[in-house]
Amino acid sequence: MSNTTYTISELAKEFDVTTRAIRLYEESGLVSPKRDGSKRIYQERDRVRLQLILRGKRIGFTLAQVKEMFDLYDSKPVEGEKKQIVYLLEIMEQRLEVLKLQREELELAVVDIESVCERAKETLAELEKLSK
Repeated sequence: MSNTTYTISELAKEFDVTTRAIRLYEESGLVSPKRDGSKRIYQERDRVRLQLILRGKRIGFTLAQVKEMFDLYDSKPVEGEKKQIVYLLEIMEQRLEVLKLQREELELAVVDIESVCERAKETLAELEKLSK
């Protein structure tokens, strides 16, 4: 990893999040910047973790689930990584099932809405004929 450091505002700008969100991730134990007085100094490891946190949130992970994966990885490099991958697979498969169900529900909703729109257009056309 590089020796590059980042300020909280640099990371907030890079990832388009608020500094408050990054502080929340720090309070949750997901990132751990060094301190220089009241100034937070983030390392490349924190930057990568922030990227993983945001990716996890997009996928639908809770912060607790992200933390559990980080903790598994940090426990023992190889053993932790195996456990992390197994845990990741379990969560991803569960999330995939939820998303598939939501997709089916959305597809049904689209069909219903298209049907209502078509009937509304037909009714409008009939009403226009009657008013002439």
